[in-house]
Amino acid sequence: MSDLTRAEIEEFWDSWLQINREAEQSGDWRVMAEWFAQDATYGWMYSHDEHFMAVGRDQIRDWAIGIEMDGLDGWHYDYVCTVIDEQKSMIVGFWKQRSGILDDNGDEYEILGIGGSWFGVERQTSGADAGQVKIAWQRDWFDMPSTAHTFLSIIEAGKAPDTLLKRMSVTGHDVPGHYRRKDLPSTVWPPPVERGDYVTQEPVS
Repeated sequence: MSDLTRAEIEEFWDSWLQINREAEQSGDWRVMAEWFAQDATYGWMYSHDEHFMAVGRDQIRDWAIGIEMDGLDGWHYDYVCTVIDEQKSMIVGFWKQRSGILDDNGDEYEILGIGGSWFGVERQTSGADAGQVKIAWQRDWFDMPSTAHTFLSIIEAGKAPDTLLKRMSVTGHDVPGHYRRKDLPSTVWPPPVERGDYVTQEPVS
């Protein structure tokens, strides 16, 4: 059982939504790093053997919401639905990725498919953040084929700014935080889930 109340989680989530909007407006997502615990992990998958993982607040600031988000000026990630489980201190937020770039019909380029983030939140028990609620881990998912299609559509239409073209070059295992699965510094599934803390159904033997 979590020691956080539903009200505490909801208050934290409201502050997260607010800092997201401020980051989108400024174009610098690094301000969101303070919402993560010092030892938090944040990851997602690009392909079966290219994963992203940041470990610790500094890597999250510099890599996950730094290098990975640089150049996506005008893009916005609007949360359209949120599910909160106060017993497990988990939040699942579903978002749409919209580019802020209009096609010739005046419609905004958008990445189709369902995207979202899965969070574990915890009250910190030591250090400068003691007593505060922070994100202990975050795992994202999104439709990679649709992402590639939307980016290419923007390029083919001649509407891609230089910043977006530069961002699209940030790929491959040489980029900080990009790992082959066997080399990941944290697990694909969030650590407590990987441990089996929340097993709902035993696997078929």
